[in-house]
Amino acid sequence: MQAWIDTHCHLDAPEFTNDVEAVRKRAAFNNVSKCIIPAVEVPEFEAARGLAHRFGDAYALGIHPLFVERAAEDALARLDESLGLYAHDPSLVAVGEIGLDYFVPALNEQPLRARQELFYREQLKLARRYERPVILHVRRSVDAVLKGLRDIPVPGGIAHAFNGSLQQAQIFVEMGFKLGFGGAVTYERATRLRELAKSLPIESLVLETDAPDIPPRWLYATSDERSAGKPQGRNEPGELPRIASVIAALRGISEQELMERTTQNALAAIPGLAKLLEPSRG
Repeated sequence: MQAWIDTHCHLDAPEFTNDVEAVRKRAAFNNVSKCIIPAVEVPEFEAARGLAHRFGDAYALGIHPLFVERAAEDALARLDESLGLYAHDPSLVAVGEIGLDYFVPALNEQPLRARQELFYREQLKLARRYERPVILHVRRSVDAVLKGLRDIPVPGGIAHAFNGSLQQAQIFVEMGFKLGFGGAVTYERATRLRELAKSLPIESLVLETDAPDIPPRWLYATSDERSAGKPQGRNEPGELPRIASVIAALRGISEQELMERTTQNALAAIPGLAKLLEPSRG
């Protein structure tokens, strides 16, 4: 039976510490068969790996641009070591989450911008060495991320939470990447993003939640609502089918068709998922 794939879900985040089992059960109940859990820094590598094995999911290892400032001097060496150590682990499917973030002002200034770029490029080299696709963070940094990919080609992957231009989207697709769409597309004010979700070739789309982040519209609390005591909603992988229903409506196709096509796309972007989806033999 076909099912949804959440191509980007941080089940190892502190927000899930107390109820991760229930969160994953809700996702399974909502027909989310697999999640990819991208690590964000070296101390979280084992947590991401452990959760993937616990729930039959996939994981990726990488150092997120938001965490390069506090990364130890041997962080890249330890990533290299872990990618080698777990090279034959079928649950390890990518290098990620890696990339560049030019949205956070402090990270966009030297010397942190240079440190971001160093970590990004060195991780691309590791992905190429270990022949792994990458899961990319591209917040306000699409052109710089693309330049890195031109300089250091890798075996494809996913541009997570894509929110660039049509031209930038087309370049990613031409380079063999898929584009991740999630909760942000549920906001009517996100007109450019919704137009991309509607008009891009369906072969270019994969689905994600980025849970616990990027809550869809129905979970979001405005600043006024938060001031009045309403908590910000926590995103979960179980929200993926409802997010997908918004995208299906934008494209004028059935949710079943969207499920089938985006599953194919996820397998094309992250080939290691195919082995995890094979039925077990008793």
